[in-house]
Amino acid sequence: MEQQALVIATIGVLGIGAQWIAWRTGWPAIVLMLAAGFLAGPVFGVIDPEAAFGDLLTPMVSIGVALILFEGGLSLDLRELRHSGAAVGRLATIGVLVGWALGSAAGFYIAGMVWPVAILFGGILIVTGPTVVIPLLRQSNVQTRPASILKWEAIVNDPTGALCAVIAYEYFRKVSDSPGASVFEVLPPLFGAIILSGAIGYVAARAVAWAFPRGVIPEYLKVPVLFTVVIGVFVACNAIEHEAGLLAVTVMGIALANMGVTSIRSIHPFKENVAVLLISGIFILLSASLEFSDLEYFNWRFGLFLLALLFLVRPLTVLISLLGTSLPWNERLFVAWIAPRGIVLVAISGLFALRLTDLGYADGNVLIGLSFAVVVTTIVSHGFTVNLVAKWLKVKGDSRPGLLIVGSTPWTIDLAKQMQALQTPVMIVDSSWQKLAPARQDGVPFYHGEILNEATEHNLDLTPFQVLVAATENEAYNALVCNEFAHEIGRDSVYQLGDHVDEDDRHALPPSIRGRALFESGFGVTDVNQRQADGWVFRKTTLSDEFDFEDAQDKLPDASHMLMLIRESGRLRFFTHAARPEPRAGDTIITFAPPRDRQASAVTDVRPISPEPTEKPA
Repeated sequence: MEQQALVIATIGVLGIGAQWIAWRTGWPAIVLMLAAGFLAGPVFGVIDPEAAFGDLLTPMVSIGVALILFEGGLSLDLRELRHSGAAVGRLATIGVLVGWALGSAAGFYIAGMVWPVAILFGGILIVTGPTVVIPLLRQSNVQTRPASILKWEAIVNDPTGALCAVIAYEYFRKVSDSPGASVFEVLPPLFGAIILSGAIGYVAARAVAWAFPRGVIPEYLKVPVLFTVVIGVFVACNAIEHEAGLLAVTVMGIALANMGVTSIRSIHPFKENVAVLLISGIFILLSASLEFSDLEYFNWRFGLFLLALLFLVRPLTVLISLLGTSLPWNERLFVAWIAPRGIVLVAISGLFALRLTDLGYADGNVLIGLSFAVVVTTIVSHGFTVNLVAKWLKVKGDSRPGLLIVGSTPWTIDLAKQMQALQTPVMIVDSSWQKLAPARQDGVPFYHGEILNEATEHNLDLTPFQVLVAATENEAYNALVCNEFAHEIGRDSVYQLGDHVDEDDRHALPPSIRGRALFESGFGVTDVNQRQADGWVFRKTTLSDEFDFEDAQDKLPDASHMLMLIRESGRLRFFTHAARPEPRAGDTIITFAPPRDRQASAVTDVRPISPEPTEKPA
């Protein structure tokens, strides 16, 4: 018992630690998790999942994969298919058949597998997997359409690849028992089981969508009930047919995401946290379970097979599938390159390796080591090149952190113009077309719509924006916006205009539902609007080794209030009542300041003064 507890704690530390290092360094998290598990398992022997969990290891991993696929399905909104539906549909149909055929051929002719093993492994290779694709996209900031295509393909093709392997295995098992058996004797029962499993997943989603809004389930039990239903659906459908449960939970997730259940939206932060924990834990478990004996079959032919998988099988699959579509060639090539494999490939390969061995196919043993080799090769190759390839093919989004401003006022429009001048992506969102008129006239990017409307997250790409400022004339609404987006952007990255009041003020909004207050003085909407009317302007000051923070303060009027500083990397740091960032050389400080005199006011209304050093460092 103590050993199992120690293994669980170690897995948690390694998995989340790898995720944290990836966040700090920008390296692919999956690569770090694989390395951590491999070092802790076969290299140093710190943990041995097989010894700790025994027969429970396989069902633990299977249920974890099912929950990850369900969570991925919940993130798929059918409205995304307006721009990428044709490509996703082709990759999920033509791509499956072409990829299966090419993968099987590579396994037989290049890796030297016997046909049954090559065909089964070719089916498994169809999967790319949300467990690796989604973290990769999160770190690489790819444009919306190619990112959407890769995400949909990963989630849809994960259960498809598993079912292809099931079809191949059942056929060869049938042939082994009854030589000369036809494929038509195997497929109808399998397709019947697949259709039934999909129907069970859809019915489960319908039941949840009916029960949650009607108060049948209390709020505190909704998440436990939902996850219990997912596990129950997975286990029941697996009893009908091996791995059919993966299809059922994927269908359940996608169906539930598109039924407009408001309760589902409220559990998004929790399910995302669970997904991170599961992905971290399962990757550590699987890589720590690898044994050096699994690699003894590896030879030069397998090396050529991995190269063929990277440079022939995947590119040809995508390019053939997308022939005749309107997708630009740069996006096709990007999708053709990115295909990292993950948990499902390893889990299913390990399962069928044992079954193929029982059927008398000795090559079945090679699938365990080869599947890990595929995972490591694709994750390293794609993880470390995704940014480079995206930049080369011009499918990369804005690299500098962007600012999303809620509320169109003279103050926010001037702030947005400052951000534009500093090459920071910026967007003003407002539900009033009239209030957006000055922004339109000044060429400031804008979105007309209600930021809290669920449709907005599908019509407006929020990916470039890492910071949100709510600055409408309603401070309670600003707090509501900040609270809504805190889980997505980060509690430390949502700000609002609003007075910093005493805790004894019974009319004050609780700090837990507010954004961080802008300015050290906690200026409210009325404050900035009045000062704006009095001629206050934004000024930018760039610091250097010769012109430091104290020099900048001396150049500014005494009543100036510093709003933010922008690092050389583009990172935005705000001055608030609770935090003051430390300025350093290379930073640009944005200050809200009064005019020095009436003449200066007339000038700065047109072009704000930028008190920068007149001499450059040598």
